[in-house]
Amino acid sequence: MTGKRPVIVQLPSPTGGRRVRVDGEILGLAHSVRDLVEFLRRAGLEIEPEEVGSSPLIDWRGMGPDRWEAETRT
Repeated sequence: MTGKRPVIVQLPSPTGGRRVRVDGEILGLAHSVRDLVEFLRRAGLEIEPEEVGSSPLIDWRGMGPDRWEAETRT
């Protein structure tokens, strides 16, 4: 990844997917690591899928890259 641009991945939305922001700009609603990597690539940030969980540049809000669906309540 080049440069230091803060990446924030929000909690899953009620309908699924996680909002992704870079430098405060919303890039989109990612439904998987693959979506996240593509959003970051389009923003000029190259990162491998296996690196997203450990990258210090990504702020995972509430949970890491293994959850993309909304929490279901029973």
